[in-house]
Amino acid sequence: MRVLLVEDDVSLSSFVEKGLREAGHQVEVTDNGKYALTLCMAEQYDVAIVDRMLPGLDGLSLVKALRAAQIGTPILFLTSLGGVDDRVEGLEAGGDDYLTKPFAFSELLARVTALSRRSVLKSNETNPELSFGDVVINLFEHTAIRQGVALDLQPKEFRILELFLRHPGRVITRTMLLEHVWDIHFDPQTSVVETHISRLRNKLEKPFGDSLIQTVRGVGYKLENKDGGEVK
Repeated sequence: MRVLLVEDDVSLSSFVEKGLREAGHQVEVTDNGKYALTLCMAEQYDVAIVDRMLPGLDGLSLVKALRAAQIGTPILFLTSLGGVDDRVEGLEAGGDDYLTKPFAFSELLARVTALSRRSVLKSNETNPELSFGDVVINLFEHTAIRQGVALDLQPKEFRILELFLRHPGRVITRTMLLEHVWDIHFDPQTSVVETHISRLRNKLEKPFGDSLIQTVRGVGYKLENKDGGEVK
């Protein structure tokens, strides 16, 4: 899962982040409510863990703003405000679950997993597909098709293509690819991005005789074609 952790207690944040990463999840951390709002507006997370007491924008206001913007990311409130009225207020603001401090990490992990599972089932009832022109991927079956032909993509290649399909026409920088595909928040000075883009192009473009992934010199890449395909 891709988890956003919004917590301003550094020691607690480090503890939760470490545990989630050890469980195999990608984790993005911020201690500021306003920045968390910006992240959720621009990116997609499977679950967000949100403290109530935050600088910039408190957790309650953050969740209300996300729901007002029709962002349905499952949200677990993680807070020391454990009164009945506090829990009701959090759930009515748009939170999906509420866990009070102190807590057992095993319970936190179980609740996060349950929220993600419910989200997947709910999404699967609608449309799990993203498309751009004649390219279609299914997020739950992890399949990719172009012109009716199945593309044999490796997991990282699929993740790159998904990122492009979510942001057609938008420049995707090398840093963005490192963060969202490899969960690396620094530049390791390797050619891993270029190598995987090349492999994806060979499978996505070469057999069909055209170019969808455009290089923006010195900046990154973007998904674009002359027909102006759109995400659905």
